[in-house]
Amino acid sequence: MMWSTFLVTDEEGLAVGPPATPTVGGSAQASGGGGGGVVGGAQAMGGLAGLMSGRSTFGGNKRRRTGHHVLTEAQEGKIKLAFFVAIVGVILTVLGVGTEFWVELAPPKSFYGNQTCPAMHFGLWKACTKRLWVADIDPDRESCGPAELPGESNCTYFKFFTTGENAVMFHKTTRKSLNVTSAMLSLFSLLLMAMGGICITMALSKEIVFFLKPASVCFVLSGILVLLSLLVFQQSVWSLLASDHAIPLHHNFSWSMSCVGCASAILIVGGLLFLLLALPSSTWQRCHSTAS
Repeated sequence: MMWSTFLVTDEEGLAVGPPATPTVGGSAQASGGGGGGVVGGAQAMGGLAGLMSGRSTFGGNKRRRTGHHVLTEAQEGKIKLAFFVAIVGVILTVLGVGTEFWVELAPPKSFYGNQTCPAMHFGLWKACTKRLWVADIDPDRESCGPAELPGESNCTYFKFFTTGENAVMFHKTTRKSLNVTSAMLSLFSLLLMAMGGICITMALSKEIVFFLKPASVCFVLSGILVLLSLLVFQQSVWSLLASDHAIPLHHNFSWSMSCVGCASAILIVGGLLFLLLALPSSTWQRCHSTAS
């Protein structure tokens, strides 16, 4: 009789009983004890079959878990799309931070009265001096450049990070505090991007919505830090130009800086998308009902 109380749970976690086994003829009705044994045995076999088929709460695939903290297939697709947006921002940040085409400095092409003229471009970590042929420069251009023209180039890392000395460019002196601050902000932003990527990977692998919230914070903060790094670098360039006026210089912010600016906006948008995806479905339904 103990098998008659055996219950099996379905995929939603609800308790169901095994299907009843029909009796044959009047033999089941003739003997109450015998009929109970047959029914009990059938229930036992049905319960064991349910366990072996994985329909209990102890087995089955990982999609069988229910609750608002578990990802659905639609949520997983949206998260992957938002993650792709964030990855684009990460790639642009790495491209901008790793290259030295943040700003170009060049004197007038006729300042030195030679067949060649110098131009310089630098970023967060190093500066490159390039000697260009005046004949290769656009006749309508007043300054020497652009730096993409062929010529003899010499690149050196800044001494900010080794001996702590300021750099001198065309008799103008940099302010190492601003340059170092800009570089450190970019490094902190890359660290936050890595942490956000780890959170998204955990959310997709463990199928838990909770990891979207720290990922959102990481990506939004990284975008803000990238923007601050950009602003501090601009301030350092203006400080450099104002340090000495012996040589007139033309300055032009280049494509590396554009990459960083676009990356900042993309990272903030990606972080906000993760925050929206982390909101429970009840919140969306409440907002929809209020709007309608």
